[in-house]
Amino acid sequence: MANTYTLIASNTLSSSAASVTFSAIPGTYTDLVVRCSVRLAAGAGSTIQDLLVRFNATTTNYSITQLTSDGSAASSGRISNTTRMLITNVVSGDNATNNTFGSVEIYIPSYTVSQNKPIANFGASENNSTTAGISAVAGLWRDTTAISSIELYNGVGNLASGSSFFLYGIKNS
Repeated sequence: MANTYTLIASNTLSSSAASVTFSAIPGTYTDLVVRCSVRLAAGAGSTIQDLLVRFNATTTNYSITQLTSDGSAASSGRISNTTRMLITNVVSGDNATNNTFGSVEIYIPSYTVSQNKPIANFGASENNSTTAGISAVAGLWRDTTAISSIELYNGVGNLASGSSFFLYGIKNS
C-alpha cells in the first residue's frame, strides 16, 4: 500500500501552450501519478476533446482500451500500435461552458522496471450540459525503458491558460 505521495513537479499555464512536459523524472519512486485540470484553448473545437501522452518522446508501441460516456450513450473501443496514448477523450473543449475544466488522473505503476508499462487513467469533463463525459482507459506502452519524461498534449489545439498539471511520485513501503 502506498504510504507517501511526493510532488515532483507542477505546471499551471499562464498562457495557452501546445503541450506540457515533465522531464528528468527521478527514478527514486515506485509509481507515478499525474493529476490534471485541463481545458483546450480557442480553435480546438467541440465540447469535449482528447488528452494524449507520450513517454520519453517515443512515438511507437502504444495501445489502449477505453470505456466512455458522453452523457447520453456509452461506448468502448481499442486502439493498438499507435504513435501516442489516448489518456481521455473528455477534456473540456473550447465549446464547453466557459471556465469549466476536465479532470484527469493517470496512474503509472512500476515506471522504472524493465518491463512493458501499464497505465490506468480516468477523466471527466464538466460542461453543465448533457454533453459532459466520463472516460476510463487502460493503456500499455510496450517498452522496457524507464519513464523519464511525460508529455501531455491535445494534437488539435492548445491547452488553455489556467490548465494545471501535477506529477507525484509514490513510494511503497
